[in-house]
Amino acid sequence: MDSLSRKAVDAALAVAREHGVHCAEAELLKDGANVLVHLQPVPVVARIATTTGLVRQPAEQWLQRDLDIASFLVAEGFPAVPPSMELPPGPHTHDGLAISFWEFVPHERGYAASAGDTAQVLRELHAVLRRYSGDLPRLGPCVEILHWIDRLIAWKAIAPEDAAMLRATHLRILSRIDQMASPEQSLHGDAHNRNLLKTAKGLVWTDFEDACRGPLAWDLACFASMATEGKDAALASYDRAVSLEEVTPFLEAREMEAVVWTLIFATRFPERRVRAEEMLARARLRYSG
Repeated sequence: MDSLSRKAVDAALAVAREHGVHCAEAELLKDGANVLVHLQPVPVVARIATTTGLVRQPAEQWLQRDLDIASFLVAEGFPAVPPSMELPPGPHTHDGLAISFWEFVPHERGYAASAGDTAQVLRELHAVLRRYSGDLPRLGPCVEILHWIDRLIAWKAIAPEDAAMLRATHLRILSRIDQMASPEQSLHGDAHNRNLLKTAKGLVWTDFEDACRGPLAWDLACFASMATEGKDAALASYDRAVSLEEVTPFLEAREMEAVVWTLIFATRFPERRVRAEEMLARARLRYSG
Protein backbone atom coordinates (compact mmCIF):
# COMPACT_ATOMS: atom_id res chain seq x y z
CA MET A 1 0.00 0.00 0.00
CA ASP A 2 1.12 3.54 -0.68
CA SER A 3 0.65 6.42 1.74
CA LEU A 4 -2.84 7.27 0.43
CA SER A 5 -4.06 3.70 0.90
CA ARG A 6 -2.61 3.51 4.41
CA LYS A 7 -4.28 6.82 5.21
CA ALA A 8 -7.56 5.39 3.89
CA VAL A 9 -7.40 2.33 6.16
CA ASP A 10 -6.58 4.53 9.16
CA ALA A 11 -9.51 6.82 8.36
CA ALA A 12 -11.95 3.90 8.12
CA LEU A 13 -10.75 2.47 11.44
CA ALA A 14 -11.09 5.86 13.10
CA VAL A 15 -14.68 6.37 11.93
CA ALA A 16 -15.59 2.82 12.94
CA ARG A 17 -14.20 3.39 16.44
CA GLU A 18 -16.20 6.62 16.74
CA HIS A 19 -19.32 4.51 16.25
CA GLY A 20 -18.33 1.77 18.68
CA VAL A 21 -17.03 -0.72 16.10
CA HIS A 22 -13.57 -1.99 17.02
CA CYS A 23 -11.46 -3.95 14.58
CA ALA A 24 -8.99 -6.64 15.61
CA GLU A 25 -7.56 -6.97 12.10
CA ALA A 26 -8.07 -4.88 8.96
CA GLU A 27 -8.03 -7.23 5.97
CA LEU A 28 -7.34 -5.42 2.71
CA LEU A 29 -9.75 -6.73 0.08
CA LYS A 30 -8.98 -4.35 -2.76
CA ASP A 31 -6.69 -1.42 -3.50
CA GLY A 32 -7.29 0.32 -6.80
CA ALA A 33 -9.99 2.84 -7.64
CA ASN A 34 -11.06 2.57 -3.98
CA VAL A 35 -9.72 0.81 -0.92
CA LEU A 36 -11.98 -1.94 0.44
CA VAL A 37 -11.10 -3.29 3.87
CA HIS A 38 -12.86 -5.90 6.04
CA LEU A 39 -12.96 -4.76 9.66
CA GLN A 40 -12.55 -8.21 11.18
CA PRO A 41 -14.11 -9.83 13.13
CA VAL A 42 -17.08 -7.51 12.56
CA PRO A 43 -19.07 -8.21 9.36
CA VAL A 44 -18.29 -4.74 8.01
CA VAL A 45 -16.44 -3.64 4.90
CA ALA A 46 -15.24 -0.06 4.60
CA ARG A 47 -15.09 1.50 1.14
CA ILE A 48 -12.78 4.50 0.96
CA ALA A 49 -12.51 6.72 -2.12
CA THR A 50 -8.79 6.92 -2.91
CA THR A 51 -7.98 7.08 -6.62
CA THR A 52 -11.62 7.93 -7.36
CA GLY A 53 -11.39 10.72 -4.79
CA LEU A 54 -8.60 12.32 -6.83
CA VAL A 55 -10.86 12.75 -9.87
CA ARG A 56 -14.36 12.83 -8.33
CA GLN A 57 -15.04 15.70 -5.99
CA PRO A 58 -16.79 15.70 -3.67
CA ALA A 59 -16.40 11.92 -3.63
CA GLU A 60 -19.27 11.65 -1.15
CA GLN A 61 -21.71 12.19 -4.03
CA TRP A 62 -20.64 8.96 -5.71
CA LEU A 63 -20.58 7.00 -2.46
CA GLN A 64 -24.10 8.25 -1.68
CA ARG A 65 -25.29 7.12 -5.11
CA ASP A 66 -23.81 3.69 -4.43
CA LEU A 67 -25.63 3.48 -1.09
CA ASP A 68 -28.91 4.76 -2.55
CA ILE A 69 -29.04 2.21 -5.36
CA ALA A 70 -27.99 -0.68 -3.10
CA SER A 71 -30.60 0.30 -0.49
CA PHE A 72 -33.30 0.43 -3.17
CA LEU A 73 -32.37 -3.00 -4.51
CA VAL A 74 -32.25 -4.59 -1.06
CA ALA A 75 -35.68 -3.13 -0.29
CA GLU A 76 -36.91 -4.69 -3.55
CA GLY A 77 -35.57 -8.08 -2.41
CA PHE A 78 -32.95 -8.05 -5.14
CA PRO A 79 -29.51 -9.62 -4.52
CA ALA A 80 -27.16 -6.70 -3.85
CA VAL A 81 -24.58 -6.16 -1.12
CA PRO A 82 -26.41 -4.22 1.62
CA PRO A 83 -25.16 -1.12 3.41
CA SER A 84 -23.94 -1.88 6.91
CA MET A 85 -26.33 -2.07 9.85
CA GLU A 86 -23.48 -2.27 12.40
CA LEU A 87 -22.90 1.49 12.10
CA PRO A 88 -24.28 4.33 9.97
CA PRO A 89 -23.26 3.47 6.40
CA GLY A 90 -22.42 7.07 5.56
CA PRO A 91 -20.97 8.50 3.57
CA HIS A 92 -18.58 9.78 6.21
CA THR A 93 -15.63 12.12 5.83
CA HIS A 94 -12.43 11.71 7.82
CA ASP A 95 -9.03 13.24 7.20
CA GLY A 96 -10.22 14.46 3.82
CA LEU A 97 -11.40 11.02 2.66
CA ALA A 98 -14.93 9.83 1.87
CA ILE A 99 -15.95 6.51 3.43
CA SER A 100 -18.99 4.21 3.29
CA PHE A 101 -19.65 1.03 5.27
CA TRP A 102 -21.15 -2.20 3.95
CA GLU A 103 -22.19 -5.61 5.17
CA PHE A 104 -19.45 -8.19 4.67
CA VAL A 105 -20.90 -10.87 2.39
CA PRO A 106 -18.93 -14.14 2.40
CA HIS A 107 -18.09 -15.03 -1.19
CA GLU A 108 -15.73 -17.00 -3.38
CA ARG A 109 -12.64 -14.88 -3.92
CA GLY A 110 -11.46 -14.49 -7.49
CA TYR A 111 -14.63 -15.95 -9.01
CA ALA A 112 -15.59 -14.62 -12.45
CA ALA A 113 -19.12 -15.41 -13.64
CA SER A 114 -19.60 -16.70 -17.17
CA ALA A 115 -21.17 -14.47 -19.81
CA GLY A 116 -24.37 -16.50 -19.65
CA ASP A 117 -24.68 -16.23 -15.88
CA THR A 118 -23.81 -12.53 -15.92
CA ALA A 119 -26.32 -11.85 -18.68
CA GLN A 120 -29.11 -13.50 -16.72
CA VAL A 121 -28.59 -11.47 -13.55
CA LEU A 122 -27.98 -8.31 -15.60
CA ARG A 123 -31.36 -8.70 -17.29
CA GLU A 124 -32.93 -9.14 -13.85
CA LEU A 125 -31.09 -6.07 -12.54
CA HIS A 126 -32.26 -3.94 -15.44
CA ALA A 127 -35.87 -5.01 -14.87
CA VAL A 128 -35.71 -3.86 -11.23
CA LEU A 129 -33.82 -0.65 -12.01
CA ARG A 130 -36.62 0.44 -14.34
CA ARG A 131 -38.56 1.16 -11.16
CA TYR A 132 -35.80 3.31 -9.64
CA SER A 133 -36.90 6.96 -9.59
CA GLY A 134 -33.89 8.56 -7.91
CA ASP A 135 -31.85 11.25 -9.62
CA LEU A 136 -28.99 9.86 -11.71
CA PRO A 137 -26.60 11.61 -14.13
CA ARG A 138 -27.01 10.81 -17.80
CA LEU A 139 -24.25 8.41 -18.85
CA GLY A 140 -22.23 9.61 -15.86
CA PRO A 141 -18.99 7.61 -16.23
CA CYS A 142 -19.05 8.01 -20.01
CA VAL A 143 -19.34 11.81 -19.86
CA GLU A 144 -16.85 12.05 -16.99
CA ILE A 145 -14.04 10.90 -19.28
CA LEU A 146 -13.61 14.48 -20.50
CA HIS A 147 -13.10 15.68 -16.92
CA TRP A 148 -10.59 12.90 -16.24
CA ILE A 149 -8.55 13.97 -19.26
CA ASP A 150 -8.46 17.48 -17.76
CA ARG A 151 -7.13 16.04 -14.50
CA LEU A 152 -4.35 14.20 -16.35
CA ILE A 153 -3.39 17.48 -18.04
CA ALA A 154 -3.32 19.28 -14.69
CA TRP A 155 -1.05 16.58 -13.26
CA LYS A 156 1.20 16.75 -16.36
CA ALA A 157 0.58 13.01 -16.70
CA ILE A 158 -0.21 13.16 -20.42
CA ALA A 159 1.23 15.04 -23.38
CA PRO A 160 -1.01 17.87 -24.66
CA GLU A 161 -1.27 16.30 -28.12
CA ASP A 162 -2.37 12.97 -26.63
CA ALA A 163 -4.94 14.73 -24.45
CA ALA A 164 -6.27 16.60 -27.49
CA MET A 165 -6.53 13.34 -29.45
CA LEU A 166 -8.42 11.55 -26.66
CA ARG A 167 -10.75 14.51 -26.11
CA ALA A 168 -11.59 14.96 -29.79
CA THR A 169 -12.17 11.23 -30.24
CA HIS A 170 -14.43 10.98 -27.23
CA LEU A 171 -16.48 13.99 -28.28
CA ARG A 172 -17.07 12.29 -31.65
CA ILE A 173 -18.17 9.12 -29.86
CA LEU A 174 -20.57 11.08 -27.62
CA SER A 175 -22.04 12.79 -30.68
CA ARG A 176 -22.72 9.40 -32.32
CA ILE A 177 -24.38 8.17 -29.11
CA ASP A 178 -26.62 11.26 -28.93
CA GLN A 179 -27.66 10.83 -32.56
CA MET A 180 -28.89 7.31 -31.82
CA ALA A 181 -31.60 8.70 -29.50
CA SER A 182 -32.00 5.32 -27.80
CA PRO A 183 -34.53 4.74 -24.97
CA GLU A 184 -32.98 5.29 -21.54
CA GLN A 185 -33.39 3.89 -18.04
CA SER A 186 -31.46 3.55 -14.77
CA LEU A 187 -28.27 1.53 -15.21
CA HIS A 188 -25.59 -0.11 -13.07
CA GLY A 189 -22.97 1.94 -14.90
CA ASP A 190 -20.12 -0.57 -14.48
CA ALA A 191 -21.97 -3.82 -15.15
CA HIS A 192 -19.47 -6.64 -15.54
CA ASN A 193 -18.67 -9.94 -13.86
CA ARG A 194 -16.02 -8.48 -11.54
CA ASN A 195 -18.83 -6.60 -9.81
CA LEU A 196 -20.64 -9.85 -9.06
CA LEU A 197 -19.94 -11.88 -5.93
CA LYS A 198 -20.58 -15.62 -5.85
CA THR A 199 -22.23 -16.39 -2.51
CA ALA A 200 -23.95 -19.40 -0.99
CA LYS A 201 -27.25 -17.86 -2.12
CA GLY A 202 -26.14 -17.12 -5.67
CA LEU A 203 -24.69 -14.12 -7.50
CA VAL A 204 -24.90 -10.73 -5.79
CA TRP A 205 -24.32 -7.33 -7.41
CA THR A 206 -22.06 -4.70 -5.88
CA ASP A 207 -20.37 -1.35 -6.71
CA PHE A 208 -23.06 1.05 -7.92
CA GLU A 209 -21.12 4.31 -7.64
CA ASP A 210 -21.12 4.60 -11.47
CA ALA A 211 -24.91 4.22 -11.61
CA CYS A 212 -26.44 6.49 -14.24
CA ARG A 213 -29.28 6.92 -16.70
CA GLY A 214 -28.78 5.99 -20.30
CA PRO A 215 -29.36 3.43 -23.03
CA LEU A 216 -29.03 -0.22 -22.04
CA ALA A 217 -26.18 -0.34 -24.55
CA TRP A 218 -23.86 1.35 -22.03
CA ASP A 219 -24.27 -1.46 -19.51
CA LEU A 220 -24.06 -4.01 -22.31
CA ALA A 221 -20.75 -2.49 -23.45
CA CYS A 222 -19.41 -2.74 -19.89
CA PHE A 223 -20.54 -6.37 -19.75
CA ALA A 224 -19.35 -7.41 -23.21
CA SER A 225 -15.96 -5.70 -22.99
CA MET A 226 -15.05 -7.83 -19.93
CA ALA A 227 -16.50 -11.16 -21.08
CA THR A 228 -13.84 -13.77 -21.82
CA GLU A 229 -16.26 -15.50 -24.22
CA GLY A 230 -16.09 -12.52 -26.61
CA LYS A 231 -18.33 -9.54 -27.28
CA ASP A 232 -20.68 -11.22 -29.77
CA ALA A 233 -21.28 -14.20 -27.52
CA ALA A 234 -21.83 -11.98 -24.49
CA LEU A 235 -24.38 -9.78 -26.27
CA ALA A 236 -26.20 -12.82 -27.67
CA SER A 237 -26.44 -14.28 -24.16
CA TYR A 238 -28.18 -11.09 -22.98
CA ASP A 239 -30.56 -10.80 -25.93
CA ARG A 240 -30.11 -12.33 -29.38
CA ALA A 241 -31.81 -9.27 -30.86
CA VAL A 242 -28.95 -7.00 -29.67
CA SER A 243 -26.37 -6.50 -32.40
CA LEU A 244 -22.72 -5.60 -32.00
CA GLU A 245 -23.29 -2.69 -34.39
CA GLU A 246 -25.73 -0.87 -32.10
CA VAL A 247 -23.46 -1.31 -29.10
CA THR A 248 -20.23 -0.33 -30.95
CA PRO A 249 -20.18 3.41 -30.01
CA PHE A 250 -20.62 2.45 -26.37
CA LEU A 251 -17.85 -0.14 -26.65
CA GLU A 252 -15.60 2.58 -28.07
CA ALA A 253 -16.50 4.86 -25.17
CA ARG A 254 -15.76 2.05 -22.73
CA GLU A 255 -12.40 1.54 -24.43
CA MET A 256 -11.67 5.25 -24.04
CA GLU A 257 -12.61 5.01 -20.36
CA ALA A 258 -10.15 2.14 -19.93
CA VAL A 259 -7.31 4.12 -21.55
CA VAL A 260 -7.90 7.19 -19.39
CA TRP A 261 -8.40 5.24 -16.15
CA THR A 262 -5.23 3.23 -16.72
CA LEU A 263 -3.33 6.51 -17.12
CA ILE A 264 -4.89 7.74 -13.87
CA PHE A 265 -3.92 4.52 -12.08
CA ALA A 266 -0.36 4.89 -13.36
CA THR A 267 0.00 8.16 -11.46
CA ARG A 268 -0.35 6.17 -8.21
CA PHE A 269 0.81 2.68 -9.11
CA PRO A 270 4.17 2.61 -10.95
CA GLU A 271 3.68 -1.01 -12.02
CA ARG A 272 0.79 0.12 -14.23
CA ARG A 273 2.79 2.65 -16.24
CA VAL A 274 3.92 0.21 -18.94
CA ARG A 275 0.35 -0.97 -19.47
CA ALA A 276 -0.88 2.63 -19.61
CA GLU A 277 1.69 3.58 -22.25
CA GLU A 278 0.80 0.52 -24.33
CA MET A 279 -2.90 1.40 -24.28
CA LEU A 280 -2.19 5.03 -25.13
CA ALA A 281 0.05 3.99 -28.03
CA ARG A 282 -2.75 1.83 -29.46
CA ALA A 283 -5.16 4.77 -29.13
CA ARG A 284 -2.71 6.98 -31.05
CA LEU A 285 -2.53 4.46 -33.88
CA ARG A 286 -6.29 4.06 -34.01
CA TYR A 287 -7.47 7.64 -33.59
CA SER A 288 -4.69 10.04 -34.64
CA GLY A 289 -4.70 11.65 -38.05
